[in-house]
Order: sequence, then C-alpha cells, then structure tokens
Amino acid sequence: MSETALPFAPDSALVGALAPSPNHGARKAPIDMILLHYTGMESAEAAIALLRSPAAEVSCHYVILEDGTIVQMVPEARRAWHAGVSSWEGTTDINSRSIGIEIVNPGHGLGYPDFLEVQVTAVGALVADIIARHAIRADRVLAHSDVAPQRKEDPGEKFPWDLLHRAGIGHLVPEAPLRGGRFFMIGDGGEPVAALQAMLALYGYGIEVTGTFDEQTRATVTAFQRHFRRAKVDGVADASTIMTLRDLIACRPGDSHA
Repeated sequence: MSETALPFAPDSALVGALAPSPNHGARKAPIDMILLHYTGMESAEAAIALLRSPAAEVSCHYVILEDGTIVQMVPEARRAWHAGVSSWEGTTDINSRSIGIEIVNPGHGLGYPDFLEVQVTAVGALVADIIARHAIRADRVLAHSDVAPQRKEDPGEKFPWDLLHRAGIGHLVPEAPLRGGRFFMIGDGGEPVAALQAMLALYGYGIEVTGTFDEQTRATVTAFQRHFRRAKVDGVADASTIMTLRDLIACRPGDSHA
C-alpha cells in the first residue's frame, strides 16, 4: 500500500480530473480484464472520499461522474482494490488482472435510478480506450456481480450493456425470448442442473458443479441474468436463460479481442 496518494500522470487522454487514492499495491499478473461497478452511495463526493480513505482499504482506477467526467484515482499499472473476494475462469486474484471502473449511481439499496446517457457514453469511450491499449478480450469486460455473484449485484440490470456492444465493446448475444417450458430453481437437482452449472463454469463463473440447485447456483444465475438476460432477473434458470447462455458460449471470442 502507498503511504500517501501521490500525483500521477493520467493513463488516458479522456481523464478530466485526478483524485489520487493511496489504496493500491503491486500487480501480480498482466491486465486482461475490465470490471464495471456502481458506487452504491448517496453521492459522488461520498464515494470518492471512501475510495481515498486509507482506513476503508478500497479503491478503483476510475470513477465516472453524473456529468460524464472521468476521474482517475489509481494508475493502471497499480493493483487497485475493487473486486474483493472474486473469481473468473479459475482465477481468484481479479484485482491483479483488472481495471476497475466505478459509475456514480446509488444502486439497488437507494432507489437504483437509470444510468445517465452521458455516463454510459463516457464508460464506452474509456473502456474502448483501455481495450485498445491492453488488448483485452471482448468477453472479459465484466460486471462486478459476474465475478462475485454471491456478494455483489452491480452495476445491475439497468446498465445498458447492449449500447456498449453496439459500439464494439464486450460480448453479448440477443436475449432468447421469454417463454414457457422447463425451468430449474432452488431445490432442484440431477444431471440437467449439473449441465447448467457446467455451462456457467465454462463461460467463466466461479461455480461448483454439484448437480444441486443451491444458493450459489441461484446467485450465479441471477448475476448472469443481470448482465446477459436482463428482461427478467429472478434467479430461475428458465429456457430463455439457458438458451442465452448456450448462445454466448457458442460465439465466445476465444483468444481474440474486440
């Protein structure tokens, strides 16, 4: 950890302000992931103050304000502390591999308003810039809830991932239509549930294949829906959820990047 929040040169020409945080350390792996969060606090000022507090031991690389201003808090070369206990594609030190972007929004606990258009535009521009500089694979632009589904729900189902995808950012497929048919929920079990868990793990989620639809499975399905099947977020693996997951896996970019 840095003892003081020293000034630094911004990594992107898009940065409108610096608010250096002392909360960071050395990376232990190359950057190959971007995580989007919401601040989940009443104001931008409160969020930034928390992210700069040594006692809080949390930080991020960038904050997107309500007016679209991009504030950098930690140099990209440093390991910010934003992911917490998390996992993706078998890796648990997500902080070492990722760049964390906090979008000012009070979140689910405080009314969860829509993200502002100017914020989404700024997020898209910043993420595109980061991808260009670090050659990050399209399917590794993720939500905080993707890597920590049992703890987190941000940036949530109101974040317009489709708008970013239209700009060539991230990995997304059309949501399979909501319809009837077989579904899986808490208490179900057997080979179909094991197959669902295996598909979620194959895409990257840190889920055990047990054959039992337990709380971990419900939370993981919910996280998947918040990002990829936003039409209905209920933690139930219906046909639409399973088909959307299948289509994502089928067109995963592999070692290429967006």
